[in-house]
Amino acid sequence: MGPLLRRLLTPVAGATLGVLAVAAFQSRFIYFPSREVRRTPADAGLAFEDVWLTATDGVRTHGWWVPAENARGTVLFFHGNAGNLGDRIETIEIFARLGLDTLAVDYRGFGNSEGTPGENGTYDDADAAYEYLIGERGVDPSRLVLMGRSLGGGVATSLAVERAHGALVLESTFTSVPDMAAHALPFLPARWLTYILYDNLARIPEIRSPLLVVHSPDDEIVPYEHGRRLFEAANEPKTFLEISGDHGGGFYYSGATYTDGFSAFLDGAIGPQT
Repeated sequence: MGPLLRRLLTPVAGATLGVLAVAAFQSRFIYFPSREVRRTPADAGLAFEDVWLTATDGVRTHGWWVPAENARGTVLFFHGNAGNLGDRIETIEIFARLGLDTLAVDYRGFGNSEGTPGENGTYDDADAAYEYLIGERGVDPSRLVLMGRSLGGGVATSLAVERAHGALVLESTFTSVPDMAAHALPFLPARWLTYILYDNLARIPEIRSPLLVVHSPDDEIVPYEHGRRLFEAANEPKTFLEISGDHGGGFYYSGATYTDGFSAFLDGAIGPQT
């Protein structure tokens, strides 16, 4: 093979390998679970209970029930695509201050949960968590907030389409995985290779509950535009809360902007703290 032909074929070979990698190992580009749970709500001085849930396909997943004093409602929280519940203690603390009982769950393959993560599996895990809250905890759906951060927004949105609830919160959430793939890999036909979808933009018009969309212009992973597009596609009543900071820490570094805005939304959606 001559030098010129080799020079021409090298980019083609690289692109072909990229396409094959996206197609064959897609879940490895999306889910980054860790097994060791390094912290619990007790590290923040919060009482909690371990909860074990069984999805319809038999996979057993783990969560925490964290009650709040004089709770105004309950939040079912779905985290992002990396780590596990032990990385979300600051978020659970904020929920407690906002007067929300919390059920936070690890998807299959994350933390102490069994199984291997996948899109349909996360939906099954969310449904099991919902059934637990309504059936065993007796939570009133009208006072239940479904909340997802980043990838968790896709899980929360899917559940919101299917199940009664009081409000939906999407934080740092993308429009869809194909849109994210096109953004991250513009030199490949990545949009057309994704079989993991989490198509939030398609689902959001089906939701009629009060919606809070939270996003930062400084988000380096999920473009701010994604949050705006979700908001624009949604039905009223809806609120957009602009925060500052990066993808993983904007909620924390925004301080009162985040907590005050979240609290004001809850006041209108499920009622004020008592």
